[in-house]
Amino acid sequence: MRFALGIEYDGSDFLGWQRHPSGATVQAAVEDALSYVADAPVAVVCSGRTDAGVHAACQVVHFDSDSVRSARAWVLGGNTRLPGAVRFLWCRDVAEDFHARFAARARAYRYSLLNRPIPPALQRQHLAWERLPLDADAMHRAAQALVGEHDFSAFRTAQCQAKHPRRDLQRIDVRRHGQQVIVEVQANAFLHHMVRNIVGSLVPIGLGEKPESWIGELLAGQDRTVAGPTAAAAGLVFLGPKFPADWGLPPEVSL
Repeated sequence: MRFALGIEYDGSDFLGWQRHPSGATVQAAVEDALSYVADAPVAVVCSGRTDAGVHAACQVVHFDSDSVRSARAWVLGGNTRLPGAVRFLWCRDVAEDFHARFAARARAYRYSLLNRPIPPALQRQHLAWERLPLDADAMHRAAQALVGEHDFSAFRTAQCQAKHPRRDLQRIDVRRHGQQVIVEVQANAFLHHMVRNIVGSLVPIGLGEKPESWIGELLAGQDRTVAGPTAAAAGLVFLGPKFPADWGLPPEVSL
């Protein structure tokens, strides 16, 4: 039987999502907890990998198991075996052809940047920081050049293993909320470090060091070496994937 599982985690103390031969990973913690509940090995497939230090509000995975367990048992039993930084939120029975990665039609991220002279003490693992004033409105206007299907090579890390750099960026919003500048972005899929590289290239515009047209020029030039630096991992949260409503998943991950 196939199940879909929603997961929240704080990525601060993990090497990232993907299991490694050594070191703590979210995938290993999740699979170990599910295997305990199933009393048999369980492997999961995620909707989108996250890097070291990146968090998730609702990662979605699927897994198969012949063990007879209720959705409640998977969630509550699994949570008793997870570290405090990881929690199962919900579980649903799904059709055998559901795939957490390939069935997703979009993914969304939020990047939070504290914009004040003093770096954060509270939430320091969840906020990036810029001491100089940022013009969030200018950053938002500039970012609209990225909307649509484009070659995002300028915002792709050299280690990216994607087969091609074209992605459909569906929306990007930059807004100020008190002392924070928030960037929210949704696309059909993302390249490795794509969101953090976009944010790193929006910050010079917010500081007035680059014109608003710069983002469009970077996109057209397709040259990562002339774009902005990769923004810190701490400010990034994977909000989750989006699936067609007919899969019957919770509203927060449904279109």
